[in-house]
Amino acid sequence: MSTAAFNELPTPQAEAELLACCASPVWAARVAAGRPYADADTLIAAAEVALDGLDWAQLERALAAHPRIGERAGGDSREAAWSRREQSGAAGADAATAQALVAANRAYEERFGHVFLIFASGRSAQQMLAAARARLGHDPTTEREVVRRELSAITVNRLRKLMHS
Repeated sequence: MSTAAFNELPTPQAEAELLACCASPVWAARVAAGRPYADADTLIAAAEVALDGLDWAQLERALAAHPRIGERAGGDSREAAWSRREQSGAAGADAATAQALVAANRAYEERFGHVFLIFASGRSAQQMLAAARARLGHDPTTEREVVRRELSAITVNRLRKLMHS
């Protein structure tokens, strides 16, 4: 979709397209309300500003839409297909690594109360596992900032895909 086509969408449809990139309704509404955008880079910059302005409750809403690392997103939605491609590095994990990812996900969720989120594109299962284990050592404030950066990277990546679909 071109930026011009995105600018012309009715607001509910624009928000629906954006929700495939980041599942925060507040974020989608803010980005849609900023139209028209001159180009994809301007849209992405506005999307990053809107994401930076979200409170933790809205970030948790976005996190809830992401499957655990190593679990395939179900369904035939664009978001599910993107997630499966993003996590393809975890799909080929050997049994021991897959079990370690399950354990790391569980420990992370027990510690922080939400899914372990990482920009998984281009990362192997071992790299994601190492990151999960390292991040378990963070304090909650530090981890929230890491989560915000990871969510931003995923969102920008998906926005680029949306603008080139």
